[in-house]
Amino acid sequence: MDDIFVARIMSTDLHTVTPDTLVEDAASVMLEEGIGSVVVVDDDNQLEGILTNTDFVDIVAQSRPKAQTTVSKYMSTDVVTASAQDTIRDAADLMVERGFHHLPVVNEAEGVIGIVTTSDLTAYLSTAQTPSPSD
Repeated sequence: MDDIFVARIMSTDLHTVTPDTLVEDAASVMLEEGIGSVVVVDDDNQLEGILTNTDFVDIVAQSRPKAQTTVSKYMSTDVVTASAQDTIRDAADLMVERGFHHLPVVNEAEGVIGIVTTSDLTAYLSTAQTPSPSD
């Protein structure tokens, strides 16, 4: 896995929102698309944060008032990222060490270009070919 890069398994069909997006709208996108997170970007597609389904537990418990709450209030802003050239082993190790389920992939020039999820890693591992043992 040291020679397999994040670019090979990352999802590029991203669902992004801005910091001003209402959490209700972000939740609707996540539910409609069957996804566990939305990446929060600015107008230049630069990473501002990430909002995950786990964040909604906090939103439901603490949101006052319930309406007109923007994503910026709850998004994680100290987002750990990967680059497309990182190995999937490094990405998986980082996700396990930090307990993350979502790892945005960023490029200095283009901003956010993808995301690696635990589902992406699982899908890759389930189809990876293992060499036969040596005799």
